[in-house]
Amino acid sequence: MLIDLYKPLSNQETPSNEFETKVLDFIKECFSDSKTVKIQSSGSTGIPKIFEVEKSKMLNSAEMTCDFLGLKEGNIALICLPIEYISGKMMVVRSILRKLKLKIVEPSINQLENINQEIDFCAMTPLQVESSLDKLHLIKNLIIGGASVSETLKQKISKTLKLSNSPTRIFETYGMSETLSHIALKQIFPNQENWFTVFEGVEISLDERDCLKIFAPKLNSEVLQTNDLVEINNENQFRFLGRIDNVINSAGAKIFPEELEKLVKQNIPNEVIFLGIADEKLGQKLILVLEDERCKLQGLANNDPNSELQNLKSQISNLKFEKSFHKPKEIIFVKEIPRTPNGKVNRMELKEMLKRISKRPQ
Repeated sequence: MLIDLYKPLSNQETPSNEFETKVLDFIKECFSDSKTVKIQSSGSTGIPKIFEVEKSKMLNSAEMTCDFLGLKEGNIALICLPIEYISGKMMVVRSILRKLKLKIVEPSINQLENINQEIDFCAMTPLQVESSLDKLHLIKNLIIGGASVSETLKQKISKTLKLSNSPTRIFETYGMSETLSHIALKQIFPNQENWFTVFEGVEISLDERDCLKIFAPKLNSEVLQTNDLVEINNENQFRFLGRIDNVINSAGAKIFPEELEKLVKQNIPNEVIFLGIADEKLGQKLILVLEDERCKLQGLANNDPNSELQNLKSQISNLKFEKSFHKPKEIIFVKEIPRTPNGKVNRMELKEMLKRISKRPQ
């Protein structure tokens, strides 16, 4: 379904599935007299919550992104993210603001399978990008959010697009529901940047824990206190280190799992998650959970006889970690790592899943 937001809603196509209907309903809500809309948080770092935001501030957010990317009236945008979350809603708001043509594709893993035309703008999760590499050259401006982009995926993107001689620009995003999508972007193709750069009008600082504080009055009247540990380069740039909630304290040593995951993903294509599991001697024992569909059961643990999985274990064991205590005490394979509906890894649910696995008869 293609909606031309330069034209009245009465002149648009008729929805053919539930997702198209939901998107059209949200467009109508945007044009209603109500000054606010309801947003649902992802629930990746806690209990999902629903809160109201002002439409005017969503338009401010949309303007920041549209101006940065140079989107113009009549450009084609592709929405392939759940409309319940801020990521999907903001694709609609950006399209309304710039009178874009909005192509609606029901969210799935392989979003671009049936796309055979150029797309000016699209937002996707890393998982969606992983499954759409052969069509990325059709997208002129792609933003990736919902989870960090692994080094392995960056390499695949670069290799694929260089072969196609594509003019595609790809950015990793930083943001949250409270900032109405992203407030900073980091280019990963054609140039690979090391720092997120915030939009104009966004101020960043650190609290006493070295966690990021955000003041973006056009988006939220309050100073937003995050639990994201960052390093600030200058008043406009920062580097994400990890969530303070995820920091693992093993025998008195603080371990940042996101940094270790980045290292492992430079060498292993699988999704990997480092966790701290309660341990009498260490306080928390560092373990590595590795996703692989070759596991016969969900939550098949360390004793999987599959030789290919054992080879993966050996590769990880042979990696050169900066500190000796960065090497996982245990490697566990699971068939599938739990995720929230919008694709983010759910670490809380993963911990619960591992508890259930440990209670199974061996």
